[in-house]
Amino acid sequence: MIDPVGRYLTLTQQVMPRLASEPGRNWPVRNDHCFQRIVLDTLCGGVWYDHLARPAYKHLTYEQALQAVSLCDDIITGRANLHDMNRQSLAWRGKLRKQV
Repeated sequence: MIDPVGRYLTLTQQVMPRLASEPGRNWPVRNDHCFQRIVLDTLCGGVWYDHLARPAYKHLTYEQALQAVSLCDDIITGRANLHDMNRQSLAWRGKLRKQV
């Protein structure tokens, strides 16, 4: 049995920040906590801490952790649009800047 929580943490804390720094990647975020925010908000359909106790990784169900890993994989491969997911996450938080 895989450890999806461990895999989620590895992806968001190490793999995705490293990929974000690659030339030409053009992702809207680079920091681990930003990837975690986007993935968890998307998973929860809103601000994650309105749905999960803190720290979130300790309170994910096995199924939620599997979904988080799948979402990370989709972001990495380009099957999921990180720009759109980031905008939605910021909108849920009331932090979306208006486009001029």
